[in-house]
Amino acid sequence: MPVTVVRFNLVAPDASPAALAARYRAALEMAGYADEHGITLVQTEEHHGAANNWLPSPFVFAGAVLGATRRLAVTVSAVIGPLYDPLRLAEDIAVLDLLSGGRLVTVAGIGYRPREYALLGVEWKRRGRLQDELLETLLKAWTGEEFEYRGRTVRITPRPYSDPHPPLLVGGSSRAAARRAARLGLPFFPSAHLPELEAYYKERLIEYGTEGWTMMPGAETPLLHLAEDPDRAWAEYGRHFLHEARTYASWQSGDVRSAVRSGAGTVEELRAEGVYRVVTPDECVALGLDNLVLHPLCGGMPVAEGWRSLRLFCDVVLPRING
Repeated sequence: MPVTVVRFNLVAPDASPAALAARYRAALEMAGYADEHGITLVQTEEHHGAANNWLPSPFVFAGAVLGATRRLAVTVSAVIGPLYDPLRLAEDIAVLDLLSGGRLVTVAGIGYRPREYALLGVEWKRRGRLQDELLETLLKAWTGEEFEYRGRTVRITPRPYSDPHPPLLVGGSSRAAARRAARLGLPFFPSAHLPELEAYYKERLIEYGTEGWTMMPGAETPLLHLAEDPDRAWAEYGRHFLHEARTYASWQSGDVRSAVRSGAGTVEELRAEGVYRVVTPDECVALGLDNLVLHPLCGGMPVAEGWRSLRLFCDVVLPRING
């Protein structure tokens, strides 16, 4: 049975506060609908200071989604770890873990936009050390025991619901990220299909004498939109997919590897590329993918069109792929 994902980043270029509020409410309603129909998880993410209103507070949104659902998991993929106070993040995740019964999954990355660090007053050059401190602090804090933190003895309460701790993965596309995950005995989440990095991670597990596993995107993990008439959907809404693709492209330097990286400059090029795909229900089933990622509000997509896509996926595709 495939893993099914509904992704939200709440991008809405030039939207008014009222329009953004409606969009946020629609996302929560969509999450509830997805939960009722057996979607595996909702995925959200984090960026700061983006002109297109990209979601900056993933745990606030995750908490709202968890409150609106009962079964699906919510993945923050990825949180930009060094931008957080480690003790406060330990508390926030512990509370969300208790509220949801262990349904929150956190993927901790370090980001790739220096301007986000500058915005929040965090030194870019210290990001590796800060990430190490964050992950080490979370693991100690969630034991409920006292530990040394920045020269003082601290204890964080309450303890989380999940044992031994809330689901926590290390994300990234570098050897440093793989080493960090292996050293701490945490699962590794490469940001793209990188078998050579997975092999390196497994070698480091042996070196450190730790245990872990990899959750890696497939070689083919397109972002999907469902439509009865893909030609019409591309013609009317292709600019929304292109907006997100071009935003990512403007942020990601040559050494950043991502499953959603695109080099397209036009809607036609984007459609040919295959990172974003508009498919009919029959075409979606025929893809035969292990992971199906639906992106109903991509790039400022009108809410009504997002609902059409989600309903086609849940009502027509899911019964066929889940048997």
